[in-house]
Amino acid sequence: MSVHADPIAWSVPQLAQARAQGRRLVMLTCYEASFARVLDKAGVDLLLIGDSLGMVVQGHDSTLPVTVDDIAYHTAAVARGARRALKIADMPFGSDATPAQAHAAAMRFIQAGAAMVKLEGAGYKLDIIRFLVEREIPVCAHLGLTPQSVLRMGGFKVQGREQAAAERLRADALAVAEAGAALLVLEGVPATLAETITAASPIPTIGIGAGPGCDGQVLVLHDLLGVDTGHRRPKFVKDFLAEGGSIEGAVRAYVEAVRSGTFPGSEHSYT
Repeated sequence: MSVHADPIAWSVPQLAQARAQGRRLVMLTCYEASFARVLDKAGVDLLLIGDSLGMVVQGHDSTLPVTVDDIAYHTAAVARGARRALKIADMPFGSDATPAQAHAAAMRFIQAGAAMVKLEGAGYKLDIIRFLVEREIPVCAHLGLTPQSVLRMGGFKVQGREQAAAERLRADALAVAEAGAALLVLEGVPATLAETITAASPIPTIGIGAGPGCDGQVLVLHDLLGVDTGHRRPKFVKDFLAEGGSIEGAVRAYVEAVRSGTFPGSEHSYT
């Protein structure tokens, strides 16, 4: 695979290959078949069936009400629409509390068409990651602002600004990779910290509100399209529909901006 060529269909090992070749990874959330086809055609590499659907599709104030049934349903729909992009299914709140629970949920998502599952946090989740990977289920880790921790954090707040918190994030990033994660999402962390973590990480990083120094970027599809979801628009969001002129045009503009390194800019990053 050349730096700029798309594979026929993405596989987990190709994530590391892309990083080695200097090719930025492009991810978007996706929840249904029609948009999956559009995103696939527009060149998005990774489709995240995110528990963000609780907020942008179901109208909740957080991701916490999302269930395993919800993710399984939407994963199957996305899988029917996309053939090329790698599908990643979120582990919803509480579904990864024990290895057995996590395995049961992950099996449903893989059987629905996902190639990887994403879970939030480190700590005891390191054992969950190991358990899943040992059973042939690829894992994407998620650190920084973890939306499922909204109650403990007291809201959606930037993480890692204090020295101790930054050191903990750096250690956790290495730990999830050591546990077997093949990909790492960094959300809501200072750009310089995310760049440092990425430089030290043995696995590719995907940023959202983490500056331009990650190996790739992800946005919630509704945010990229400027859809009013009833929630405050984060600083890291850009409305690509305004410059793309159509849904597919907006997605293509986003793909090009991520690949070229022009998005995110300093105005979309935290210090």
